[in-house]
Amino acid sequence: MSATSTATTTSTVHLGANQYGKAEVRLVRVTRDTPRHEIEDLTVTTQLRGAALADSYTDGDNAKVVATDTQKNVVYAFAREHGVHTPEEFLLRVGRHFTTAFDWYDGATLSAEQHAWERIAVDGQEHDHAFVRAGRGTRTAVVQLDGDDVHVVAGVTDLTVLKSTGSEFHGFPRDGYTTLGETDDRILATSVTARWRYLPSAVEAGIDYDAVYAGVLDTMLATFADLHSLALQQTLFAMGRTAIEAFPEIAEVRFAMPNKHHFLVDLSPFGLDNPGEVFYAADRPYGLIAGTVVRDGVEDAPAAWVSLPGFV
Repeated sequence: MSATSTATTTSTVHLGANQYGKAEVRLVRVTRDTPRHEIEDLTVTTQLRGAALADSYTDGDNAKVVATDTQKNVVYAFAREHGVHTPEEFLLRVGRHFTTAFDWYDGATLSAEQHAWERIAVDGQEHDHAFVRAGRGTRTAVVQLDGDDVHVVAGVTDLTVLKSTGSEFHGFPRDGYTTLGETDDRILATSVTARWRYLPSAVEAGIDYDAVYAGVLDTMLATFADLHSLALQQTLFAMGRTAIEAFPEIAEVRFAMPNKHHFLVDLSPFGLDNPGEVFYAADRPYGLIAGTVVRDGVEDAPAAWVSLPGFV
């Protein structure tokens, strides 16, 4: 009988990148200083990071851990004390509080979705305090604090658009697995997620975030509508280019755009033709197009995109 010896190996590990905070704090702020009320509706997430937090992971030492419940309370208290105004301004204010009041934090990522409301019209007049949820995409904002560096990224998600003609797709490679037919007239539809990074110099000088957001959406939508598209990739690039050209505050725009396919239904079994009128809207699988459009001459800023998955 032979004895088998088992060698014991010791694995050395260390803590990698980490952050923590309060996710999806629902905040509704009503400004009622006049009979005509204003409503601001945000979902806010705070994420704090710093080398001093390592002990909380390795040893359970919470001496430097500002509780996520405290972070939630700061969001509510700052909304009351300072107002919201724009999601970008609100996140900058909250983020700077955490990184100055608690000097052991090296940085923070704060993000928000803004849920838009429109006034209900009664007898042709906008009501002072009754609203209906608006449906033109969801506004997003992210503020990254990285030491002394500040990055502001604005954006929109769930901006669903469709054009019933003015789109083609042909000239792609064909092999034994290709079944898709070429077309010079198709429905082009997508749900746009776009985020644009502001130049740090523009953030420091001050930006009318509401005006730029509205302008970027108008510019992108007009480009989508007017461009005769040969591919969704071409449309993506054109939308980013026109936004950057129109707004000098913007350094780059990143997109994720699923191709929401519409397939012509074969009605021949029923003795009917179908001259591009009846379609099946397929939800999956779908093509997913992503891309970045960058202003010439600007520096890369990878720290601006920390914790923002889904963008190249």
